[in-house]
Formats: sequence, structure tokens, C-alpha cells
Amino acid sequence: MNDRLDLPPLTPPVKRSITIDGHATSVSLEDAFWRGLSALARRQGTTPARLIAQIDHGRPAAVGLATAIRLVVLAQAQLARGPDGE
Repeated sequence: MNDRLDLPPLTPPVKRSITIDGHATSVSLEDAFWRGLSALARRQGTTPARLIAQIDHGRPAAVGLATAIRLVVLAQAQLARGPDGE
């Protein structure tokens, strides 16, 4: 049995500054999530900043913004794969 896991490229989080409703904030995400967010924004015909604002407005207060972004990107990636995950 092979105990090695084939890992994707792993990067530390990158902090980026954004403005939501006129308030400056920053978000730290790994590169894969920044790329996924940008791709999702393109597919929806919006900008990453606008998509982040939409996510921010829709998230429960108990869920941090970076977590909400990661979960949205993950959910969209899973939907794109289809019901069987492929």
C-alpha cells in the first residue's frame, strides 16, 4: 500500500486588500483559492471584488470572510464536477 498522498502545490496564504461597502479590509487566502475566486467571478461576469462583497453580504456573522470565500469556491468546484464528483 502506498502511504504517500499526491498533494497539489501548497502555498501559504496571500493577503490582499479589498474595499467592501466603502470599508477597507484584507483577506488572506491560498493561491488556489484566489485563482478559483477569479475564475468564478469571470464565469459570473463580475469582478473578484464584487464577488467577495456578495459573499460577505450573504455569510452568517459566525463565519469569517476568508472561510466563506473558501467554502463558496469549493462548492462551485464540486458543482462543476457533477453529482459523481467527476
